[in-house]
Amino acid sequence: MAFDLNFGWTTTIGEVVLGATKADGGTRRLSYRIGGGTTLPFLESRMDSPSPLIALEICNDPAFWSPIVKNYCGDLVNNVSEWAKAADASYGADLIRLYLTSTRQRNFTDIPSVGKCVQDVLLASSLPLIIDGSNEPKIDSEVFQTCGEVAQGERLLLGTAEAGRYRSIAAAALAYNHSIIAQSPIDINLAKQLNILLKEIGVPRDHIVIDPYTGALGYGFEYSYSAMERIRFSALKGDADLAMPMCCSAIDTLTIKEVREAEPKVQDEMAIQWEFYTNIAAAAAGAEIICIRHPGTIPLLRKAFADMKKQKAPAELR
Repeated sequence: MAFDLNFGWTTTIGEVVLGATKADGGTRRLSYRIGGGTTLPFLESRMDSPSPLIALEICNDPAFWSPIVKNYCGDLVNNVSEWAKAADASYGADLIRLYLTSTRQRNFTDIPSVGKCVQDVLLASSLPLIIDGSNEPKIDSEVFQTCGEVAQGERLLLGTAEAGRYRSIAAAALAYNHSIIAQSPIDINLAKQLNILLKEIGVPRDHIVIDPYTGALGYGFEYSYSAMERIRFSALKGDADLAMPMCCSAIDTLTIKEVREAEPKVQDEMAIQWEFYTNIAAAAAGAEIICIRHPGTIPLLRKAFADMKKQKAPAELR
């Protein structure tokens, strides 16, 4: 008996281009076209279908970062340029996700320093760049406009737009041709609504990446996984308002009790394993971009993705 691995799905996930090479007017050594799938990851019949991209998350103020990562990376965390360079040359990330944590300081006003930070990271690494800007609505507009202008032509992925605040980030993306992470709190309907709002103010659907928000494994991830699958199933069945690529950033993984209170000699391994198992599940649910914070997680994910692609479906499913 033969089975259709597409389960009657008729729609292709939309594509988003991240990064611009010199030929495209940017300075990145490569760019990525994510999306384009017609089924869930690792069910594709083509062996050359791409694995999810891995983004290493870094920041420009380590006071707001996990002590586990700070201990592992050492002095790198005090120099965002060197940290970005290591993400590329030493850790083997596909993308860099820069969190502008300096903007979380009380009464932050040094907007020019944000632009310089973005410039420094772009010079330090030639990987495509994701930028998470301010968490403070009062300075959102200035921060995102500065980031967008400094990196004009580089095809950034800017984060994160939410239902309560998306106009500032959308304005920067539209002005400088960048894409947007649209984040909603683990709800397919809210994800769809935010995408509609972004499109209504002019953001093209091929400039939107969905972030359904992801909890750590054992701390709400089962809800995230369900939401991600429902988003992908609806998209493949023809819902154009959900047919965008997805990214996953389980930012709580390194702060949960089991990791935070682990014995020092096993804390790194605990952090890596928790981050790995959370994100391998997110990849299986449909995420095209997996964002991690511990560099030790990258090789495990690489091997897992390669092994999963090698697995062949049983004869009755082919």
